Amino acid sequence: MTPDKGQDMTQDGAPSMTQDPNCPVRVYVPRDSAARSVGADAVADAVRRAAGAQGRQVDIVRNGSRGMLWLEPLVEVVTPDGRVGYGPVAPEDVPGLVGAGLLDGAEHPLRLGVVDRLPWLARQNRVTFARVGIVDPLSPQDYERHGGTAGLRTALALPPAEVVAAVTESGLRGRGGAGFPAGIKWKTVLDRADELKFVCCNADEGDSGTFADRMVMEGDPFMLIEGMTIAAHAVGASEGYIYIRSEYPDAVATMRAAIGIAREQGWLGERILGSDLSFDLHVRVGAGAYICGEETSMLESLEGRRGQVRAKPPIPAIQGLFGKPTVVNNVLTLATVPVILANGAKAYQDLGVQRSRGTQVFQLGGNVARGGIVETAFGVTLRELVEDFGGGTLSGRPVRTVQVGGPLGAYLPASMFDLPMEYEAFAAAGAMLGHGGVVVFDDSVDMAAQARFAMEFCAAESCGKCTPCRVGSVRGVEVIDKIVAGEDRDGNLALLEDLCELMTDGSLCAMGGLTPMPVRSAIAHFSDDFLAREEGTV
Repeated sequence: MTPDKGQDMTQDGAPSMTQDPNCPVRVYVPRDSAARSVGADAVADAVRRAAGAQGRQVDIVRNGSRGMLWLEPLVEVVTPDGRVGYGPVAPEDVPGLVGAGLLDGAEHPLRLGVVDRLPWLARQNRVTFARVGIVDPLSPQDYERHGGTAGLRTALALPPAEVVAAVTESGLRGRGGAGFPAGIKWKTVLDRADELKFVCCNADEGDSGTFADRMVMEGDPFMLIEGMTIAAHAVGASEGYIYIRSEYPDAVATMRAAIGIAREQGWLGERILGSDLSFDLHVRVGAGAYICGEETSMLESLEGRRGQVRAKPPIPAIQGLFGKPTVVNNVLTLATVPVILANGAKAYQDLGVQRSRGTQVFQLGGNVARGGIVETAFGVTLRELVEDFGGGTLSGRPVRTVQVGGPLGAYLPASMFDLPMEYEAFAAAGAMLGHGGVVVFDDSVDMAAQARFAMEFCAAESCGKCTPCRVGSVRGVEVIDKIVAGEDRDGNLALLEDLCELMTDGSLCAMGGLTPMPVRSAIAHFSDDFLAREEGTV
């Protein structure tokens, strides 16, 4: 969507508010859950009151977060040079900020400069997150002004098979953790002759240290809707579901509101954008079971049953929701599809390395100085993420280990920080990228306790359907306790390895199959932590 002739535009594509002194100043204050948790709502109210006291008009836009979580609440003001940021801003800071010239982008100790030029952001390749933090999440006009619906319009002009071919050619792999090629999954559903097919988005983001799905749904919900609609056209689906965990109430509310707006815009419903495609979406809220991050457990929950893993085959692409062919992808996978169709498969494939094409949205968490979203092409090293982007630990102590891939991911020592972030390199190192979560620990961490937590977590979150996961995790906790207590350490270490092998090979799904990964990595790299210690010591 192009601006009207003669309309002045700022760097972010919004109409300039500085051309007419009588126009309100546009101020951005995030509505993202992370920003709200540290006072963003109160900051927005304080800006409105302080501006009113000065007789200034403000247009406050509640955008998504830019992903620099250590700077939240981040307040941005539109100026002729671009959006100038201030942060982190507390409600009590606002009167002084406005008095010092916040609304004109004036200097202040909290002033960060033009946000787009900050090195932390400028070094990234924002593809999936290109609009997150930039647009008003529930403004369809803002969405289209920043390239929204371009991918859908391109897809609707192509036969379904060509859309599937474009996704396949791009090299896009599932960002939910398994890394399975999205195009192959879509083609399997397309090739089924069934009249009824579904597209399901698994937004049950339960991995520790992950929050990208939530930020997409809260910051750019139309992008997910557009990606699912493209998928529906590509495979011949007429109905879709977004499965969101109950711990994400803001994401649930935003997605429901966005779906209603999309229907009004003709982006959902009958004859979408004048095409022959009819497709509608629904939000379903899960009860918070970690196992529902596994696709078949999610389908069981969607059908109104307890979330338990289904045996495969048949795979969901052949027999999924209500026994019908179903595309199941996570939020980041589906949200990346529109840009692939809009810019072409090659443009996306040109990013990344080897078989890991495009970008990954890494999420820095744990004991890290600068936590947040880093989207960059595959191939960046773990060291660059933790030390350059993350700035080391928040505590100031040395980094001892990083867990990548959620609570079932491997613990990697500092000696492995030059490992490139790509699927095959991680697999060769006995690790996994998973959903892109990177959790940092300093040298005070007890790795025996972390290994025990992995087994304990599995015992608590197992669906209970298969014995290796249900019973093996309980036995794992007991064996680790014996090792730490000094009971036949060598014998119990051998027993623990046998147990890990059984869980890996015999579990019905990745819940039990991956639980040994953090345990084995902790023993391999931090064996001293498993020595017997005196009572009361770490």
